[in-house]
Amino acid sequence: MARPFRTLAVLGAGNMGSGIAQKMATEGFDVVLVDVDDEKVARGVATIDRTLKEAVDRGIMRSDKTAEIRERVHGTSRFDDLRDADLVVEAVFEDRAIKQDVFKRLEAVCRPDAILATNTSSYLVSDIASAVNTPERVLGLHYFFHPAKNRLVEVVRGRRTDPQVFQRAWALQEQLGKIPIRSADASGFVVNRFFVVWLMEAVRMLDERVADAITIDEIAKRAFGVGMGPFELMNVSGVPIALHASTTIGSAFGALYGPPDRLRRQVESGQPWSLDGTVDASAEQTVSDRLLAGIFLAAASLVDEGVGTKEDTDIGARVGLRWPLGPFELMNRRGTARALELVTMLAARWKMTVPASLAEHGKTNEPFPIELVKSRPENGVVTITINRPDAMNALNETVADQLTGTFRRAAQDARTTGIVIAGSGRSFVAGADIRFFIRNIERNDLARTATFTEDLQTLLLEIQTCRKPVVARLHGLALGGGVELALACDYIVATPNATLGFPETGIGIYPGLGGTQRTTRRIGAGLTKWLVLTGQIVSAEEALAIGLVDAVAPREELDGAVTKLLAGGPSLERRPAAPPAMYKKLADFFDNNDVEAIRTGRANTGGDDRLEKAMKMVSTKAPVALKIASTLIDAGSRVSLEEGLRMELSCLREIFSTKDALTGLLSIGKTRPVFEGA
Repeated sequence: MARPFRTLAVLGAGNMGSGIAQKMATEGFDVVLVDVDDEKVARGVATIDRTLKEAVDRGIMRSDKTAEIRERVHGTSRFDDLRDADLVVEAVFEDRAIKQDVFKRLEAVCRPDAILATNTSSYLVSDIASAVNTPERVLGLHYFFHPAKNRLVEVVRGRRTDPQVFQRAWALQEQLGKIPIRSADASGFVVNRFFVVWLMEAVRMLDERVADAITIDEIAKRAFGVGMGPFELMNVSGVPIALHASTTIGSAFGALYGPPDRLRRQVESGQPWSLDGTVDASAEQTVSDRLLAGIFLAAASLVDEGVGTKEDTDIGARVGLRWPLGPFELMNRRGTARALELVTMLAARWKMTVPASLAEHGKTNEPFPIELVKSRPENGVVTITINRPDAMNALNETVADQLTGTFRRAAQDARTTGIVIAGSGRSFVAGADIRFFIRNIERNDLARTATFTEDLQTLLLEIQTCRKPVVARLHGLALGGGVELALACDYIVATPNATLGFPETGIGIYPGLGGTQRTTRRIGAGLTKWLVLTGQIVSAEEALAIGLVDAVAPREELDGAVTKLLAGGPSLERRPAAPPAMYKKLADFFDNNDVEAIRTGRANTGGDDRLEKAMKMVSTKAPVALKIASTLIDAGSRVSLEEGLRMELSCLREIFSTKDALTGLLSIGKTRPVFEGA
């Protein structure tokens, strides 16, 4: 078994390296930050101090939290201090020879089992790894600026990278709260491949006098829904960086990706782009079409070449660049026929081939299929992964449809011996997509909400009654519908950082996918009421103690724990055990007191601080939701599961018709809602 990650290291204390180190320390790892001399190290540490202070000043972190983070960072100019590192990320200047020399030094000083990663954005991982005798432990981890805030990381496997090294590094990124995407070892990887065309087409239009920089920026912001246009963005990140990236990627893929002379002249001038002037609205169509055509051509090309997937390309744009929609989502929204038309004109100009996938879809104007649920069979076990990491894998109609189809195919396949349900990124499933519920309320289309819930109830019952064992694999956050999905599985295994909870009554609704029914069959009615009525979030260890999950395992041992549970076959019908001693008072309190007495503070707590806290939490929840949830828990415990689930469905229209439901749903991410009880 591989040694768990404990000490991480970053070589290069510039803005990028210090940001990577800060993120690692924020997630609880000891970090060694190395540079060539003490002055550079001190500058990197000062950058971390400044960023952490900004977080405190903005109310994002408490000062005691930032002090803990800072204590985990050890700055040094001694390469020997890397001897105990489990993984080292190289983040030095973008020069191939310098990077290769760094890796030779790392190989000499680091443990043989330490993973060596490069944060390069320009060079092939395989080229950098060619400098060492152990290229199998080298891979790319391309973080995006600012790495302490931007969640995207491209994980790149070189020609000789060991698959286990790749998997361990990938899992670590999820532990760090990152959203990893896969990229083949190709120039520009995924995101920069299409992003550089966006920048270069802007420069070319300026040079061709299609429009001035301020006009191109404003049109780009409208067309893509972004906060900064290409010229402002280059001014912020550095015009020379754009030249370096386009030169490297252009040498690999041709002139469309390469730098125009106008960009070279701008770099030589040492000046930022001028954003003076007024916007020329007459250039809207031309500028928008050119920018869209460029990213459509580049994105479709990289996917056809196998550099990345459609889904990862879109995730890269949404997370790394903060675009509302990725290239393939934009093509689908604009129509693939129109996308094909734009790309055909641009490809002809550059004597390039139109990507085959776009040509195929564009002929009939069929949208590109976007897989939000992935399936991976291995040795009879099918792992089904919900892949909406930037939306915390929230369940919507598309996810529900794809999850249903994927699960049924796996369950019906005679080769399948077990099924694992997982989430990508930093969460398992953070409930249902709230925007879907809000739209349906505002459109008075509660039937759509009912159908969505009924369909998911059907799927969850199929999961529960599947003849093959099903394990929910939890890391990170599981809320509401995510917990309900997990409860339908035979077993639930979680990492220590996993958290679970039912927040519904705090947003005006109740758990409608079995949360008031399956939970009681695992932990009893009293503790179910405690969780549902308070919205209490519990840790993995707490969930294990009360019987909500079956096992807790470190991230490195998670797959082994899953395999062990699968070997047990489908679980038998569960009967809740007596609550552990430390939870018995909570269970009895919620079992023996009416929900209205608890909500209004009239229930007798006997002065117990924990019960007082729980009662106060209940007082902030929506009264109608509390009443319905409590009734469903009590009544459901006296009937069959199927009857209890039908009871849950029967109250949907009532709860989503309340004012409190809309108030609560709209409050998410804002201030705590004030409920009217209606």
